[in-house]
Amino acid sequence: MTMGLVWTVVAAVAAVLASWALNALVYLVWRPRAITRQLRAQGIGGPGYRFIAGNLAEIKQLRAETAGDALDVGSHDFVPMVQPHFRKFTEPAILPSQISIYRAPVVTLMVPCSAGRTFLFWFGARPTLCIADVNVVKQVLFDRNGLYPKNFSNPHIARLLGKGLVLTDGDDWKRHQKVVHPAFNMDKLKMMTVTMSDVAGSMMSEWKAKLDKGGDVEIELSSQFEELTADVISHTAFGSSYTEGKKVFLAQRELQFLAFSTVFNVQIPGFRYLPTKKNLQISKLDREVRTMLMNIIKSRLAAKDTMGYGHDLLGLMLEACAPEHGENPLLSMDEIIDECKTFFFAGHDTSSHLLTWTMFLLSTHPEWQEKLREEVLTECGNDVPTGDMLNKLKLVNMFLLETLRLYAPVSAIQRRAGSDLEVGGIRVPGGTALAIPIATIHRDKEVWGEDANEFKPLRFEKGVTMAAKHPNALLSFSSGPRSCIGQNFAMIEAKAVILQRFSFSLSPKYVHAPMDVITLRPKFGLPMILKSLAV
Repeated sequence: MTMGLVWTVVAAVAAVLASWALNALVYLVWRPRAITRQLRAQGIGGPGYRFIAGNLAEIKQLRAETAGDALDVGSHDFVPMVQPHFRKFTEPAILPSQISIYRAPVVTLMVPCSAGRTFLFWFGARPTLCIADVNVVKQVLFDRNGLYPKNFSNPHIARLLGKGLVLTDGDDWKRHQKVVHPAFNMDKLKMMTVTMSDVAGSMMSEWKAKLDKGGDVEIELSSQFEELTADVISHTAFGSSYTEGKKVFLAQRELQFLAFSTVFNVQIPGFRYLPTKKNLQISKLDREVRTMLMNIIKSRLAAKDTMGYGHDLLGLMLEACAPEHGENPLLSMDEIIDECKTFFFAGHDTSSHLLTWTMFLLSTHPEWQEKLREEVLTECGNDVPTGDMLNKLKLVNMFLLETLRLYAPVSAIQRRAGSDLEVGGIRVPGGTALAIPIATIHRDKEVWGEDANEFKPLRFEKGVTMAAKHPNALLSFSSGPRSCIGQNFAMIEAKAVILQRFSFSLSPKYVHAPMDVITLRPKFGLPMILKSLAV
C-alpha cells in the first residue's frame, strides 16, 4: 500500500470520526440545551438535563427509595411509589439561571406550569414532555392525522408486545385494525361469554372442592386470575387450551420482567445486539415465544381443509394471509406472529390485574360485595351468565369502572410529536416524547373532585362521560381512535367472573404494595380468605 493510499484511508477514517463526534455533540449537548431553552421560554420547567443520562439516574434513585414502601389498605395513592418522578417533578421550585450540561447540577429545580401539569424531563438525551392536562391529552389521543405516533423506543418492550396493533402506526395500523377488529365486535363477544363463564366455573369448582373439606380456605388470587385469563384468551382468540399455551405465557412473563428492567437504562443504538447476559436471555425467550406461536399456527393450518381457518382472532388473521388472496395478503406471517404476541400478552395480563384489583376492592368494601352479589343473583341466578345478563349488571359496571380509575392496568402511556407542532399551545420540537401519566390524571381533584383519592363507584352512576368534569377523563383503556380494542372483552370477562357462590376477605398476610412492571400488580400477590355461601 502506497503512502498516498494510507493517508487517504487515514483522512477518510478521520472524517468519519469527526462526523460522528459532531453528531454526538449535537445530540448529547447542543440539542438538549436548545430544547430546554425553547420550552423554558414558553414557561415549561422541569429537572435539568444531565449529560448522556438525562434524568434516568434520578428516576432510578427515586424508585429505589420507595421500593420497600407499602400503603394502608384504605389508601389508593400509589403514584409516589410507582411513579415517584412524576410526583417529584411537579413540585414547585425556582428556575435555575444556568443549565448544567457536562455534570450533574447540585440541585434539580423546576418551574411549575399549568399547576404542574406540564413539564420537561429527559430519558437519556430524549426529551419527554409530561402532559397531565386532560384537554391537552384529548388533543393528542383524539388526533386522526398521524401527528402523534406511538413512542416505543425500547426494542425489548417491542419484542414483548410484538409489532402488532398496539405498536403500529399509519397505514400499517389501518391494515392490522381491519383484520383484528371484527374479532372483537359485540356479537362475537357475547358468544365468548359462555366460554369465559365455563372457564371461571372450572376455577370456582376447584375452590369449592377445597372448601368442602371443611373450614375457610386461603387462596392467592392474583396467580389464579393470571391462569384464568390466560385460559380464556387461549380458548376465545386462539382456539387452544391453557395447557397448550402455558409455555407461551410463562416465557412472556419472564420476558416482561426482563424488558421492564431495561426501561430506565440509557438506550444506546445497537447495544441490544451485544452478547450480554440479559440480551442473550431476552433473545432466547423471544425465539421460544415465536417458535411456540408458529407451532399453534401450523396446527391450525393443518386442520384448514377439514375445519376451515376458524372464526376466532387467529382464524381471521390466517384468512387474511391465505394464499388465495394472491401475492399481497393483508398480513404477512411475521405480522400474524407479532399480533399473536400482542394478544397473548395484553389479552390476559391486563385482564388478570383488573380482576385482582376488583377483588381487592371488594374485600375492603364488604358493603359493595353484598350489593354486587345481590345484583348478580337477581340478574343471573345460579345459571351460567349470558351476554344479555351481564349487560344488566349496572352496579357491577360502576364498580369495575371505579376499579379501573384507581388501579388502571397501565399507569402511563406515551406518544411522540411526529414533527415540530403545537401541543396545548406549546411549541414542541419533533421527536419529543409525550408522556401521559394516567394514574396522576385519575387522581386530579380539579377533574374528579375533592374525593378523587377515595373509592366511590357511584361517581359512574350517570355513565363514564358524566363521572368527572371532563368527558374523556377516564383513560384506563386510553381514548380516541387508538383506544384499546380489547376493552369490551376485558369488561365482559370481569363481569363473568364476579363470584356468585363465595364471600371473601383479605388475608392478614396481604401487603398493599402496588408495583409497576409495564402493568400494575400487587407486589406480593393477593392472598384471600374464601368462605362458601349457601346456594
